[in-house]
Amino acid sequence: MDRLAYVLRRLAQLVPVAVGVTILTFLLVHLIPGDPAVSVLGNRATPQLVAQLHKEWGLDRSLPEQYWLYLGRLAHGDLGDSLLYRVPVREMVVERTPVTLWLLVYSTVLAMLIAVPLATLAAHRKDGPVDQVVRAVPIVGLGMPAFWVGIMLILLLAAQVWKVFPVGGYGDGVGGHLVSMFLPALTVAIGTVPLLIRSLRASLLGVLESDYVTTARAKGLPERRVLVRHALRNGIMPMITVLGINLGFLIVNTVVIEKVFALPGVGAMIYDGISQRDFAVVQGVTLVLAALVVFVNIVIDITYSLLDPRVRYD
Repeated sequence: MDRLAYVLRRLAQLVPVAVGVTILTFLLVHLIPGDPAVSVLGNRATPQLVAQLHKEWGLDRSLPEQYWLYLGRLAHGDLGDSLLYRVPVREMVVERTPVTLWLLVYSTVLAMLIAVPLATLAAHRKDGPVDQVVRAVPIVGLGMPAFWVGIMLILLLAAQVWKVFPVGGYGDGVGGHLVSMFLPALTVAIGTVPLLIRSLRASLLGVLESDYVTTARAKGLPERRVLVRHALRNGIMPMITVLGINLGFLIVNTVVIEKVFALPGVGAMIYDGISQRDFAVVQGVTLVLAALVVFVNIVIDITYSLLDPRVRYD
């Protein structure tokens, strides 16, 4: 099976995934305690006004009816209207998705820039002091909550000790985005780096003992060239797998991090939607994030074939 046919088949698999996500999200959202009408009306939540909003939003119908209406709108590309903001959810998603994509890509790049050199150095100096430090220190990041790491970075690099980066916000232009989103991207990356280091180091240790690496060294090639061109190119595949598996973890982290750093992304959007019982927002954003996970996994599979020509889609 060629690459195009494989991509088309994986995209077709998105349909049942999307249907499953809509069912689970629809049921879980309705299990959230509280009434969206009461949340919107506040102190004015009289029984008459609550009943009026329920009828206007269709919440007075049975759950199967509500779900069927939701699927009907979804089939026409309509994610519904926000109960709180009274605007189409699709417009909100289109407006906020670039922020979350920026954060995901930025944090992934930072994680790779940190993990690849450290893992390569640790594997090259196996069981030495550097290897011990590289293996031990990043593991601390696994035990620290993402929101706490973000707050500490804000105190250290933005608010109190060194006022180098903005406390929050998205920034203007590419340069502004790179500066303003450095701390939130670093926060997300810190939670991923230990996993990438462990995976790449273990893979490189096996590659460095292979015959073709021994042959390359016997030919007198510089050690840096042996590491980069021969060992790293073949040893990086398992790390890409780990990165793909932990994509969901990265996306979940963005929900909290966007709130900590006041980023106007879909992560903060779904957080507010859950807090305000805004059913349409939660359903729409969850569906978009699920589609994003599937799409990125397709990209990772294609990357496999680009890095390793032996990969076939049979």
